[in-house]
Amino acid sequence: MAQASEHPSVVEPDGAGDLALRPWLGAYPAGVDWAEPIAPMPVFRLLDDAVARHPERICIDFLDKRLSYAEVGGLADRAAKGLQDLGVGPGVKVGLMLPNSPYFVVLYYAVLKAGGTVVNFNPLYAEREIEHQLVDSDTDIIAALDLAAHYDKLAPLLKRTRLSRVIVCSLSQALPFPRNWLMALAMRGQLATVPKDDRHIAFETLIDNDGIFARPAIDPERALAVLQYTGGTTGVPKGAMLTHANVHANAVQAGRWFAAAHAGADGEGQRMLGVLPLFHVFAMTIVMNWSLHAGAEMILLPRFHLDQLVKTIHKKKPTAMAVVPTLLTAIAGYPKLKRYDLGSLKFCMSGGAPLPAELRREFERLTGARVVEGYGLSESSPVITCNPLDRDGKAGSVGLPFPRTTIEIVDLEPPRRKLGVGLKGEICAAGPQIMAGYWKRPEESAVTLANGRLHTGDIGYIDPDGFVFIVDRLKEIIIASGFKVYPRIVEEAIYGHPAVAECAVVGIKDPYRGETVKAFVALKAGFALDAGELERFLADKLSAIEIPKAIEFRASLPKTDIGKILKRALLEPSKE
Repeated sequence: MAQASEHPSVVEPDGAGDLALRPWLGAYPAGVDWAEPIAPMPVFRLLDDAVARHPERICIDFLDKRLSYAEVGGLADRAAKGLQDLGVGPGVKVGLMLPNSPYFVVLYYAVLKAGGTVVNFNPLYAEREIEHQLVDSDTDIIAALDLAAHYDKLAPLLKRTRLSRVIVCSLSQALPFPRNWLMALAMRGQLATVPKDDRHIAFETLIDNDGIFARPAIDPERALAVLQYTGGTTGVPKGAMLTHANVHANAVQAGRWFAAAHAGADGEGQRMLGVLPLFHVFAMTIVMNWSLHAGAEMILLPRFHLDQLVKTIHKKKPTAMAVVPTLLTAIAGYPKLKRYDLGSLKFCMSGGAPLPAELRREFERLTGARVVEGYGLSESSPVITCNPLDRDGKAGSVGLPFPRTTIEIVDLEPPRRKLGVGLKGEICAAGPQIMAGYWKRPEESAVTLANGRLHTGDIGYIDPDGFVFIVDRLKEIIIASGFKVYPRIVEEAIYGHPAVAECAVVGIKDPYRGETVKAFVALKAGFALDAGELERFLADKLSAIEIPKAIEFRASLPKTDIGKILKRALLEPSKE
């Protein structure tokens, strides 16, 4: 029998033990065994196994360019051979600075097959941000589109970093005829002037080989698959070291969790819409790696454009979609929504930011899809909890522990003991998806992974049924007159007003209280609301200390590339 912790809803990761002591297992998705082992495997087994199972099934649909699993597997093998010819092997870092496209999927798996490590870059980063990540990660080779907006930020870095080569990918060549020809014409003035030298290699040249590469020996639990840089919301971005075993395990965990959503045998008929960027850890796992594990088709869009997204759902009939709350807000508020059929969607997994209950209910009413909220971090590959898909979860909860994952609540004060049901503390996690540490940062790694568990920096609690609730970020608590105010609680109350589209709550300096509560609010189209009316609405929903003392209305709120509201940017002077 597994050893139970002090918390009756927590299980040590060697087995499920006595169900009577762990009531949350009864809320698990049907057929999912928390204790079923997950064998450490190289990540590229996800692609190799999918190719072996169903080579003719469509793997990627990119703007009507459709590639089978066999075609994607063949391209990855040829790219792996080309990368090895460039010197890629164990220890070599290869950057992917690419939007969603076949290039990303092929090169991601090619790097891993060659024995290298993927470093994900956001193409929208400024030059200084790209340089920091290049230098910090020791990246030698990077892949990027041939657009001036992307390549021109890399060109000067070839002179002042260790970057040795750029793999140049043509967006137009990834499209079917005649769209490829039309795209080439339309983008003629936006293409970069790329030197013709040995430091630049076209993707077509990289794959011009027989695809027979030297398969390196991979220890899944030690070899780094991905350096995933954190968002840097609390300082300089850090590279989370995700091993092959970490990344592979999270795909397997997601596959088991969402097995009930498979539309047919071995994922047949399952189509995942990928509009969130694959260079972000959420989409990397839930869109790309989960799709391969499930044998699903990936419908990839290179960027978010609301018209295109809604039309794609209507036309391509995806059954699943990874989302963030702002994406659901945009679709629910789309003025032409009644013209389109979104009924193919069976489920959406929401992450990246808190999901307001009213928004979830509204999206489910409009589409018929089930929306489940999950929770995770870059440091956990990323998912550690999720609400069940085949039964009701709990409003406001981020769900139950993923298979083989232990969640504990730890006191904020020394000696950091584990807390019982309903008590608030820091959320900690252990499981096969937890990172090996931060790249080049042993001291920070030791703190974050103290006592063999990931300290998330989030405050929450576990209820008697084992569901995890997040109260707020440890660093975002507002201390007003000595009282702790949790921005998330205030935000949830504000979202209850029918006029509110988005909101964010932060602490600002106050000469009397030390800090006080400020809310930034964006309204739905066609609605009006003033500060006095909002304060009256909140009067019976929050304590006096929690009600915002300052309310600022804005047309929209600044966000990251996946739609997470940037609270730091809100404290900068408004440009509206």
